[in-house]
Amino acid sequence: MVKLSTTNENGERLYAYSEIFYSIQGEGEFTGVPTAWLRFYLCNLTCNGFGQKDPTNPETYELPYKDFDPQSVNRIEDLPVWKYGCDSSYSWASKFKHLQYRKTAAQICDDIQKAMTNEWNPTGTFYHPNSHVEQHMCFTGGEPLMPHGQAAVVDIMREFSQRPGGAMEGGFIKGNNLPESITFETNGTQALRPEFIEFFDNPGLYPGELFFSVSPKLWTVAGEKRSKAIKPEVVKEYYRLSKGRGQLKFVIGAGQEQWDELDEVVDLFRQAGVYYPIHIMPTGATEEGQAGELEGHSNAGQVADMALARGYHVSARVHVYLWGNTIGV
Repeated sequence: MVKLSTTNENGERLYAYSEIFYSIQGEGEFTGVPTAWLRFYLCNLTCNGFGQKDPTNPETYELPYKDFDPQSVNRIEDLPVWKYGCDSSYSWASKFKHLQYRKTAAQICDDIQKAMTNEWNPTGTFYHPNSHVEQHMCFTGGEPLMPHGQAAVVDIMREFSQRPGGAMEGGFIKGNNLPESITFETNGTQALRPEFIEFFDNPGLYPGELFFSVSPKLWTVAGEKRSKAIKPEVVKEYYRLSKGRGQLKFVIGAGQEQWDELDEVVDLFRQAGVYYPIHIMPTGATEEGQAGELEGHSNAGQVADMALARGYHVSARVHVYLWGNTIGV
């Protein structure tokens, strides 16, 4: 496990993260919605099987991130998007530790507001003064529900609750800059901590909506063993806390063995009482990958047909089509 600095010289807790940016949500239910992003550092999974010819055979893996010289760049934004393996390995691999930020909750809130600031939103508030619509907040990773991520989110939300906002609520301007909706993009393996549950279970502390975008990793797609990657009882608590708001999002190709595993895993979540809608996203972190132009990837249309036949939603990486294969969008 990568060791992280925990406090600064003033004794304030520091939280490690890879990047903060402002873009749209490119996947799932909130596709197209303006969103502030915080990508936490560290993950308990590696997903090295993504895009590989045989995801279940590590001996055949191509992993470009392992051969990349991390000292050749000074910013995460200058890294390439990997065609094979996890497309955000920079957010958990120890070799990229030197590129991570370590800041207090207050500093992170400053950076989130700075990312949202422009001529139309001069103070970077979640309530956009031009559109009069709330901007979304998404915590991603890595894995945002690792223990340090959960602690960070609570501290960040407490800090935003003390900052002036301007959002309309029942016809009145509310006094804080809390986002009215938050997505956690998670692999669904991390149990929620008591402090996290207590904060988000209390409408007096956070009156907004939680949305869990749970992306369980399949053995036949990501090379992660089911015993480690599939935790229906953990996700059941997400389902309760979010009052049923969320999605189960599976990255998958057209191989029959992948769909057989998907059917089994979906059934496990349903048996546990998790009834989030199912979103299917074709494998491929790049536009070429989703089009089936790379070895190990299936044509997105094939995958969409298979999802439609089962009544599942179909998702794509819209940000990739808009801005290309770059980090920070």
